[in-house]
Amino acid sequence: MTRTRTPVVAGWFTDDGDEEGFRLLGTRCSACSAVFFPREDAFCRNPACGGGGELLEAPLSRRGRVWSYTDGRYRPPAPYVSDPGTAWQPYTLVAVELAAEAMVVLGQAAPGVGVADLAVGMEVELVPGVLSEDAQTVWTTWHWRPVTS
Repeated sequence: MTRTRTPVVAGWFTDDGDEEGFRLLGTRCSACSAVFFPREDAFCRNPACGGGGELLEAPLSRRGRVWSYTDGRYRPPAPYVSDPGTAWQPYTLVAVELAAEAMVVLGQAAPGVGVADLAVGMEVELVPGVLSEDAQTVWTTWHWRPVTS
């Protein structure tokens, strides 16, 4: 049986299984060039924007620098997907500054990356990840991983 790959939040990232092509998807206002993530499809959120522009899909940078990080030692509430019958495993959250977009994006660190492996200013890259899976579905998300070369 083939399992369905399902993004945790549709439209927030590409999900073709290719690590090199994997990108977060934001929007860019054509009037003021402001970039938004999560994407904004209704109106420009920049209070300084004169308006009148289109909100166009904008793939975000794959690499950025650690702005902050911490570990999560509790099971988060819904809509986070987890099996309450399994033992809880702490995870690492990373806030990553994307210089080209002038924004900070929050996400989980890749499996095996803990707070001891991170430092403010360290370069990290975006990689596809799995949040949860069962016999029918693999729920996909994004992770940040330290750049090794």
